[in-house]
Amino acid sequence: MLDVSDFKHFRINHSKLFADKRNHINGIENFWNQAKRHMRKFNGVPKEHFGVLLKECEWRFNHSDPTTQLLQLRQWVRRYLN
Repeated sequence: MLDVSDFKHFRINHSKLFADKRNHINGIENFWNQAKRHMRKFNGVPKEHFGVLLKECEWRFNHSDPTTQLLQLRQWVRRYLN
């Protein structure tokens, strides 16, 4: 079970404040949709791996271009394996 004891839920009145700068509900819903779709492949995720898999989803969401992802992965491989 996911620990949500420190989670604070804020309600947004969309008729007054739909988007605040770059943060809006569509982006958040899009992220969770992609994350759930990605993790569904694993048929359940152990608690101890959830944080790492969620970070991977975050990275994929923020770097959605495959070319950019490949360049970043190559840089990490060069840095940490040489």
